[in-house]
Order: sequence, then structure tokens, then C-alpha cells
Amino acid sequence: MDIYSITLRAMLMRMKAPFTTSFGTEWDKHFILVEVRDKEGFNGWGESVAMKEPLYNEETVGTNWLMLKEMLIPLLWKNPIKHPGEITPLFRPIRRNNMAKSALEGALWDLYAKRNNQSLSSLLGGNRREIEVGISLGIETSLDILLSKVEQYVGEGYKRIKIKIKPGWDLHVVEAVRNKFPDIKLMADANSAYTLADTERLGQLDRFNLMMIEQPLAHDDIIDHASLQKRLKTPICLDESIHSLEDARKAIEMGSCGIINIKVGRVGGLTEARRIHDYCVEKEIPVWCGGMLESGIGRAHNVAITTLPGFTLPGDTAASSRYWERDLIEPEVTVTNGVIHVPEKAGIGYEPNRELIEQFTLYSETFRAS
Repeated sequence: MDIYSITLRAMLMRMKAPFTTSFGTEWDKHFILVEVRDKEGFNGWGESVAMKEPLYNEETVGTNWLMLKEMLIPLLWKNPIKHPGEITPLFRPIRRNNMAKSALEGALWDLYAKRNNQSLSSLLGGNRREIEVGISLGIETSLDILLSKVEQYVGEGYKRIKIKIKPGWDLHVVEAVRNKFPDIKLMADANSAYTLADTERLGQLDRFNLMMIEQPLAHDDIIDHASLQKRLKTPICLDESIHSLEDARKAIEMGSCGIINIKVGRVGGLTEARRIHDYCVEKEIPVWCGGMLESGIGRAHNVAITTLPGFTLPGDTAASSRYWERDLIEPEVTVTNGVIHVPEKAGIGYEPNRELIEQFTLYSETFRAS
């Protein structure tokens, strides 16, 4: 992979509506796009899913920019690679900063797939031509608004509904949704809003026949989750606690969860995401692909990884129109009756819209091999 240049773009896009979780509300989406070019004219695209503030994890848009500029890109110039799978071991000496690593690695995967005239999904080993997807609904200002949105997306055919919960917005909310929609696949996502002191309250969720409760306890915990899982019938799904294959192995061995949410950015890229997937298949742990309010470029990477056979549960990769008036790719990601048809074109399968990308770029910087 004879890389000629790497361009970072700081992006700002306004979402169609605010998205609220237990750790805050997001409306203006700040993120980084990475474009890698080789000397033959091929290019690849990746996206950093870090937030503007360190609320989901310790990374931010600013720290990702710094890590890419000062550490990861120079390391790549010094150590040319032949395959994007070499990025993970190359970057391993640098602790964490997984979202920065994932953004650059994702662009290299896209570039490599295009150079080999192969779709990213097939290059990763995916075998599906279509994937089932669900939708994630934030905390609303009223229960009526939430119920209306659930009704809308159930009507559009989404295969699973996820609702965000937090103390004070939990049991009565889940009960209302379940009573109105007794047969839908329903899950609750707590984003680390509870502690073991809330075990009895969380146990009351068992009566609502949920697919799972996602990350109820601390963002860096697997020990208390193991204690909690023993007292719940509902499977716990871990999200924020899983940053690597080693994290997944320990959590599974401890009995901390029955399901794992694989987010490409959170685990450091497609290579590590695939390793976690393979291990979970071996251990018969279902996995699904979580979302981070990505633009179409990050969304395309999610579509590709979800074609692997172990992704047996609907993920969070909703249609582009769920979040954006206009997305950055052509065609946009569309959902028909809860299904995304996987593109077969080379690379991520969607074409970045350069005019729109320029429109939403705050500033950019290009680095060239010396």
C-alpha cells in the first residue's frame, strides 16, 4: 500500500433532531473524516466517532486529531504496510485512543478493498447480501412523544426497538412501550446510569420480556455486571466495557454478559471487531453492531462488518434519513422493512459526496509521505 497522502477533515453537521441519553444531549455532530490516497490514485475513507466532549469515553474530536497528527500518521509513514490488518499490531504500543486508530484503519481498509476491486464486506469475510437493523430512540421530553416514535419506526419495519433509560425514566417507560407494543423485539440501554444498589429495580425489568439490558453499570466494569447478571433473567449486553478481544474474553469467562455490542470505533477498528466477532461465535455469544450517530461513511463501515455471520441480532445502523437532512454519501443508506441491502461496489460501496463534505468541513490538514 504505497500511500501518498492522508487528509484529516474536522466536520460539523446538524442533526435533524436532538438525541438524548443518560449522559447528555447531542444535536451538533462534530467528527473527523480521514481520506487516504495512494500513488495510483485510489482513495479510502474512514470516520472518527469520538464526541466533542469525553462523555461516552475518554476520547474527543480534539484528542483524536492530535493523536492522528502527532502519533498515528507519523508511525504509519515510518512503517509501511501491505495489508490493513497490520495496523492493529502496529498501533498496539500506543495505549487506547481506539477511535483515532479506527478512523485511520477504516480508511486503509476501504483503500485496500478498492485497490483489489472487492467490496469491503466480502474482504472482511461477510456472506450476507442484506442485513436486518433496528433503531435506537433517545430519552424524550414526554412519554407520548416516545410512544409516537416507537409506533412510527415499528410501522417502517425496523426489526428491533432500543430505548434509552436512566433513573427516573425507566420502569414506567418500558412498561408503557411494552403494553402498547406487546410483540416487538425491545431492549433498554442504560449507558452506565445505574449501580449495584439498583439491582432490585433493574430486576423488575425482567417482566417485560426484553431482548437485553445494555450496559446498566459502570463504563469500565465487568465484575459488578457479573454479579448483576446472576440476579437477572434478562441478558446483559456489554458496550462501553468492551474495548478489545481481551475485554470480551474476560467478560464472557466471568459471566458478565450474554450479548456483546461491537462498535468498530470503540474497539479500535475493523480488524479487532472481526476478532471479537470470531471469539463470540466460538463461545456462542450473540453480537450486534452498535452505532455512534455516524455520517454515511462510518455507517458504511458498520454495514460491512455486520455482514459477518455472527451478527445475528439487529444492529443500530438506521437509515441516513434518521439523522441527516442530507448524508455525505451517494446513494444514502436506506432501510426497507427493516433491511439494508449491502452494496456490492468496491470498497465501502457508497461514493462520498465531495461537495457536501466541503460544505460541512470546518478545517482540514493534509499530510504527505516524505
